[in-house]
Amino acid sequence: MMCMKFIIIGKNIEVTPGLRSAVEDKIGKLEKYFTPETEVHVTLSVEKDRQKIEVTIPVKGNIIRSEQVSNDMYVSIDLVEEIIERQLKKYKNKLTAQQQSASFFKQDFIDKEFMDEDEIQIIRTKKFDIKPMYPEDACIQMELLGHNFFVFCNAETDQVNVVYKRKGNTYGLIEPEV
Repeated sequence: MMCMKFIIIGKNIEVTPGLRSAVEDKIGKLEKYFTPETEVHVTLSVEKDRQKIEVTIPVKGNIIRSEQVSNDMYVSIDLVEEIIERQLKKYKNKLTAQQQSASFFKQDFIDKEFMDEDEIQIIRTKKFDIKPMYPEDACIQMELLGHNFFVFCNAETDQVNVVYKRKGNTYGLIEPEV
């Protein structure tokens, strides 16, 4: 009896009954954490030898998401379930502290204590002067510092932005939505 609702789509891959079954069986193991009728959005995609699965589970006010890539879709499916389960245990206290999210989880998951081996601890705080600059200059500054991201005030918009390194020697820019 499946209580989670799976929405599975394929990009450059046919969602065969075998793949559908593998996704529902593996990710269905997570149903012990969620209330019935929880929607699970799954996208399977193939790009050259990259077999990717993206799983998104919207719960009020939060999105639980993971994507995994390997050269075998079944391996990717196995990996993604483990990662999501780890995320759920790690962030349970934060998810359920926002009571509106708690209604999406089964009570025994909320009541259960998990060892928080990966508890997030902020061990250092840095303060620095944010100077207005253009995104391209921020990328240069980031490279000079040897960092993989850089926070700056965008001279064009006068807002705090972040530039970051992407794969393939490219850069990304994060801007707030206005």
